[in-house]
Amino acid sequence: MPVPEIGAPAPDFTLQGVLLADDGAAERGEYSLSAHRGAPVVLAFYPGDDSAVCTKQLCSYTSDLDRFRDLGAAVWGINFSDLDSHEHFARKRDLRFPLLADTDRSVVKAYGIQMPGLGLKRSVFIVDADGIVRWKHVARLGLTFQDTDAITRELAALAPR
Repeated sequence: MPVPEIGAPAPDFTLQGVLLADDGAAERGEYSLSAHRGAPVVLAFYPGDDSAVCTKQLCSYTSDLDRFRDLGAAVWGINFSDLDSHEHFARKRDLRFPLLADTDRSVVKAYGIQMPGLGLKRSVFIVDADGIVRWKHVARLGLTFQDTDAITRELAALAPR
């Protein structure tokens, strides 16, 4: 599948995910993009739990969660790892947004970011309140990531004036 274009509907999906609650409990549940209509969501596709660049990326998003929330946006991390791996990673790094398990790689394929034999391209998509892709960044190598400033600048541009 090709990478969705800006202005196109985001491919819908439902995945199992894990979220660390404020009390430290790991809440597992279903996350559906279509059920999240009404508010923007940042989809952060990352290659691996607890790898160096992924850890830096997801920890920075957790540190800046209030900036995303102030713009009405949720952040979801997505990769191929299972829920146990996600829970371990979230607990180890105190990640405070849902980590979703695309274990069959269907979502990565739907977003056109699979790299056969290598996994996935580090990518960030902003999906608006109506389910439309409004911004995307698909890395060629994945050794760097889009920081909070870049993403929140794009989110702020979506806000009604």
